[in-house]
Amino acid sequence: MKPLSFVFLGLSITSSWGNGHATTYRGLLKRLAQRGHRVLFLERDLWFYAENRDLPHPPYGRTELYQSLDDLHERFRDVVRDADMVVVGSYVPDGVAVGAWVTETARGKTAFYDIDTPVTLKKLERGDTEYLAPSLIPRYDLYLSFTGGPTLELLERRYGAKRARPLYCSVDPEAYYPERAAPRWDLGYLGTYSADRQPTLDRLLVEPARRWAEGRFAVAGPQYPGDIDWPANVDRTDHIPPGEHRGFYNAQRFTLNVTRRDMIEAGYSPSVRLFEAAACGVPVISDAWAGIEEIFEPGKEILIARSSEEALHLLRELPERERVAIGQRARERVLARHTAAHRAEALERYARELAEERELPGDVRL
Repeated sequence: MKPLSFVFLGLSITSSWGNGHATTYRGLLKRLAQRGHRVLFLERDLWFYAENRDLPHPPYGRTELYQSLDDLHERFRDVVRDADMVVVGSYVPDGVAVGAWVTETARGKTAFYDIDTPVTLKKLERGDTEYLAPSLIPRYDLYLSFTGGPTLELLERRYGAKRARPLYCSVDPEAYYPERAAPRWDLGYLGTYSADRQPTLDRLLVEPARRWAEGRFAVAGPQYPGDIDWPANVDRTDHIPPGEHRGFYNAQRFTLNVTRRDMIEAGYSPSVRLFEAAACGVPVISDAWAGIEEIFEPGKEILIARSSEEALHLLRELPERERVAIGQRARERVLARHTAAHRAEALERYARELAEERELPGDVRL
């Protein structure tokens, strides 16, 4: 089939500092390029990413930085106009203005890629239009969401999205895989500080660390307040670049997944950390949320803990054979359904379906 041209305007692909967007975009664009498509990523040149660029020149497709809205309009109007699909991501600076310009300029199809859907919906409810306005949603041909389930219907019914489709986060199995190494930690967590996640992190990792002095724990991620009282057996690292994630996961007996409050309320919002750890064959202990069973089978492919006692029981009492088996089963599920190649294939399918509808008269559907 004829290759497609994609233009992405996203938060960042060059820097993973303090955001999970970069990892998602890197995997998706890599696989789209491998499928033969033309891919351009446009990123606003922000100082805090400029100081922390762990992939300044992505080796797939083409990446360009722009300085302002005027710079974006002047330099990239033609490529946006002529692309088969233009995708605007959540948290893009001046996202409403960017989206309005894209939907006015593009002759091909347009999509909004919401990597933060539950957060976005909460923002819209309180009138916060930081990067998306309700009036802009119907102007996009497609609303791609990190959250599936009932939220997709809500986007269409309440906000007038023409088509809301899931495009979950994913993992690149070439970057995340098991490595033989003696575990350094019993339980580790990788994630940027978030006030609404901290109580769960305290309950499922910090308190178990206090109660089990012989255990070893790790928390990696930026922006944690300096006044947090970490137990002595918790190792803290401010930032681990994606190239070192695999080693971090493989040095753990278990990895902890903690979900933001808005995503728990919406459900059906898997974290990229779930897929990364599982691809490494490391069993995941997670908090509970609706829809998790559609991603992994609880008790067989993922472990659920609701209290410090349950977390400690898993860490100290789960037989080693079962621990290894859970990690292996989760890895098999990820490789079968949740790689970046699966997401690239889905996005290509959505784009071709939209293109075919455009070629049909009236409202006739295939």
